[in-house]
Amino acid sequence: MSSGTGVIWIHSTPSALCPHIEWAVGGVLGVPVNFEWTPQPADRSQRAEYAWRGPTGSAAAISSALSRWGRVRFEVTEEASADAEGERYAYTPSLGVFRATTGEFGDVMVHEDRIKAAMLEDSAGGEPLRVALDKLLGRPWDDELEAFRHAGEDAPVRWLHKVV
Repeated sequence: MSSGTGVIWIHSTPSALCPHIEWAVGGVLGVPVNFEWTPQPADRSQRAEYAWRGPTGSAAAISSALSRWGRVRFEVTEEASADAEGERYAYTPSLGVFRATTGEFGDVMVHEDRIKAAMLEDSAGGEPLRVALDKLLGRPWDDELEAFRHAGEDAPVRWLHKVV
C-alpha cells in the first residue's frame, strides 16, 4: 500500500468536538493523533493544524469523516505522489464540501470536461461562465475561510518541502 502525506487545517470547531475530531482522524490514519488546539478568535471556537502521513487517499477519508460533524470549518490536502494526483478538500457548514485535484505545487487543476460543461451551461443561458469557473477553483470556499485563516496567523507554521 502506498503512502500519502498532507496537512489538515481545522479552522473553526466548537471545543466539545475537539476530541471527536482527533478520534475520527486517528481512525482514518490508523494511529492515535493529538492536535495542538488554540483559540480561534474569529468565532470564539478552536483551531488546529496537523501534518499527517497515511495510506494514499486518506485526504478523502479524513474529509468525509470531518464533514459529518457539520459545525467544523476545515481544509485537508494530500500531496501528489507517483501513484496519485494531489487533492484539496475544503468544508464550510454553509457551502458543504469542495474537492479539487492539485498539481505538484498545490495549484488547483480543473479537468477539461468540467470546463467544457461550464461553457456549455453558460451558452445555454444557465450559470455564467465566470461564476462556474470560480466554483470549480473553490473561490466561494476560499472567500468564506479567509477570515478564519487570518485569525490564525499566530499559529505555528509548517513548511512542507518536496525533494525530487
